[in-house]
Amino acid sequence: MEIVLLAIRSLLAVVFGVAGVAKLVDRDGSRKAMIDFGVPVPVAGIAAVILPMVEIAIAFALLFVGTSWPGAIACSLLLAVFCAGMVYQLARGNAPDCHCFGQLHSEPVSVLSLCRNLALFAAAVWLVIRGPKAQGLDLANVDSSVLIAAFGAAIICLLIAILLRQSQHSTTQSAIMRRIEMVELMAGEGAAVDRQHAGNPNDGLPIGAFVPDMLLEDSEGNTVSTRSVASAGTPAIMFFVSPTCTPCKALVPRMNEWAAEFSGRLSTVFISSGSVAENSASFGDHDGNMLLRQKGREFADSMNARWTPSAVFVDRNGRIASHVAAGDTAIAGLVESVRNLDLNSEHLHIHDAERAHGSNPVEIGAKLPVFTVTAIDGREIASSRISRPTLIAFWSPTCPHCGNMAEEFRKWDEQRGPDDPDLLVFADGEAELIRSLGMTSPVILDKDYAIAEKLGMHGTPSAILVDERGRFASEIAIGAPNIWALLDNKD
Repeated sequence: MEIVLLAIRSLLAVVFGVAGVAKLVDRDGSRKAMIDFGVPVPVAGIAAVILPMVEIAIAFALLFVGTSWPGAIACSLLLAVFCAGMVYQLARGNAPDCHCFGQLHSEPVSVLSLCRNLALFAAAVWLVIRGPKAQGLDLANVDSSVLIAAFGAAIICLLIAILLRQSQHSTTQSAIMRRIEMVELMAGEGAAVDRQHAGNPNDGLPIGAFVPDMLLEDSEGNTVSTRSVASAGTPAIMFFVSPTCTPCKALVPRMNEWAAEFSGRLSTVFISSGSVAENSASFGDHDGNMLLRQKGREFADSMNARWTPSAVFVDRNGRIASHVAAGDTAIAGLVESVRNLDLNSEHLHIHDAERAHGSNPVEIGAKLPVFTVTAIDGREIASSRISRPTLIAFWSPTCPHCGNMAEEFRKWDEQRGPDDPDLLVFADGEAELIRSLGMTSPVILDKDYAIAEKLGMHGTPSAILVDERGRFASEIAIGAPNIWALLDNKD
């Protein structure tokens, strides 16, 4: 029994010691994990330093009999917090990255990772129950054979960690090689490819934004409005392709199969460039799918779909319902997600767990957090009283980007029509500066960003749409172009 207790203490000490050191080495990753688990942004940076130091202190305490019992108490309390956080995230359908061992090993929260933590928690609780005088062998009194066995076990654990890390490197390297091969295919057997303005392949308009309204030509030479196509009464998948894109040509058979599968339930639209002849040579007769041609890349760029092939899912009302899927694998994943959707649901969109707990921690369709505030003109505003579509904007008088759009935003507020959403502005700074905005809609002084943090806002200017039932109807739109996209403003 004494050796078993020593083994449990040693196991917990190794786990907490490695976890603490790994987190300290990767503080940026630890901070991000803290935010993903709901720790307020201002506190996350400090917590990302304090937590690993506490873990290392617990590891040292568990090694020695004299300090093992208080170490076991601290260990069990910390593991209880970890388990509670995991249960909460899993219950909400979320899977943030646990970042348990920094860059050595990190994985999304799952039932398996919860079970692992519960097992460690049970071991720590057993040490607590044993009491301060029954913590097993003291390392100072352990003979050499036991130490050799323990050292061997530690070496095995280290080798397993190295193998796991090597496996992660191999997976990453395979993904990089796949991207290189894709670029080479795009380049046409080694020719140079101009990608300086391509941006991140996963960029895109926020979910809930309107599809930009532009006039393109179909394969018959007729002028077609992209808005009319996107809001034709059925959802749509827009495939962004090019007649000079080799991976696009390779994906055409699958895109045609998907179009046939979804026929009658949603539309499939090819957005391309070049002449009718070039597109016919590359994509055939499109098997009845609509093909719209840009003069250059004006529509694709307005959607931030800057890579080919890529795809975006759009709801029946002409609003963006997914992030950009770039490349054949991502597009196939998007299509699989569409298969699993109820296409008649009210807030139709494809949930992205990674983004929902990163830069856009908002669950579309969820109720607004409860708040009651007083605007600077004395009006009382309560989340429970929202009964019309409303744009909630976050502003700062000292933010240069806010200043650049202030005049046009004020004009939009003055000229809003009956079909436009209501406006509610939260701002920081001095009340006089906020009054100088000249908004006719209520403006709330949000000191210390108390409401902003509740709604997941971490920058200005930013905004989000809320429906007439007080539920989130869009992602957070950051920056003027994305805010105007939420409002269907052509600026």
